Amino acid sequence: MRKVRGKMELRHYEIPGGEYILALHGGEWRRVYASRGGMLHFHNLMEFGICREGNGIMEFERERVPYEPGMISVIPTNYPHGTISDEGTKSYWEYVFVDPERILKEMYPDDIMFQQKMLSRVNHGPFLGKGRDVPELYGVLWTILNESRNKKDSLYKECIRGLVLALLVNAARVETDGASMPESLKVKSGFDQVRPALTYIKNNSASPIKIADIAAVCHVSESHFRRLFEENIGMTPVEYLNHMRILKACDLIKRTGASMEEVALKVGFTTTSTFNRNFKKVTGTSPYQWKKQPDNFESRLNDFDIMVENGWY
Repeated sequence: MRKVRGKMELRHYEIPGGEYILALHGGEWRRVYASRGGMLHFHNLMEFGICREGNGIMEFERERVPYEPGMISVIPTNYPHGTISDEGTKSYWEYVFVDPERILKEMYPDDIMFQQKMLSRVNHGPFLGKGRDVPELYGVLWTILNESRNKKDSLYKECIRGLVLALLVNAARVETDGASMPESLKVKSGFDQVRPALTYIKNNSASPIKIADIAAVCHVSESHFRRLFEENIGMTPVEYLNHMRILKACDLIKRTGASMEEVALKVGFTTTSTFNRNFKKVTGTSPYQWKKQPDNFESRLNDFDIMVENGWY
C-alpha cells in the first residue's frame, strides 16, 4: 500500500431502515474516551450528545474545550472533533445521530430555499455548552433519548419524526442566538474548505462525478482542490468517492436481495469488476463473502471507521 499524509478519521454510521435517528446509549458508552492515534474524527451524520457522567475535553482543530456532566454537544456533519476523558477516568455520553438533509427534504419537499437556509444554520459550527443555557434544545434531545430507550407504542416513529425537526430548529436557533464556540473556531481551515465536497459526494455518489465538478462546489481550481483534499482527508477525492460507494453497497447488501450487479450500478460503479475490486480494498473481503456473513456487517460497519492515516491506500 502506498502511504499518504492523513489527519482525520471518518466514522461512518447508518440510520436503521425506517427510522429517523440512530441513538447510542447504554453501558458500552461509559468508557475512557480518547482520540485514536491523536487524530480527530468526523461523522457522515450530525451528532447530538449529552454528557451524563465524567469530565474531560472536547477537541477541535484549533480549540480544546472542557466538558462536565449536564453539558450538551452539537457537532455538524463532517466536522472534525474528538472527546478525551480526564486521565484515568471514564465518561458516559449518550448520542443521537440524524441526517438533517433527509429530514428537511421530507418535511419541506417544496421549499428548497428553506431547506438550504436551515442546513446552513445547523451546519454553521459546533456547540458545546451547559444544558441549562439551552433548555429547549436540551429538553428535546433528552426526550428523544428517552423515547429511543422505551419505544412505547405504535406512534413512536411519528413522535421521533416530530422531535427530530424540533431538534434541528432549536440547533439552528442556538447559532442565531450567539451561543457558539470560541471565535478561533470560526476561522476557516483547509478542512472547512473541503467540507462542501464531502456533502456533495455523499449526495451524488451514485451518479457519474467529475473531480472538476466537486472542485467547483468548493470554489477552487481542480488542481488546488486535489491537493487540499488529500492534505486534509488523507486520500484522493476518487478514493474517498469509492469508499462512500462501498459503504452504501454494504447497506444495500444487508437490506435487500439485489444481485451484486444491481448493487454495483445503484451505488455508481459501471462494471461489476470495478465494484468487486474496490469492495475488497475497503472491506478486505469480496461482496459475496460479505453477504454470507451478516454479522460481519454489524461488527465492521455499524461503527465503521475509515482510517485516514499513514498506511491506508
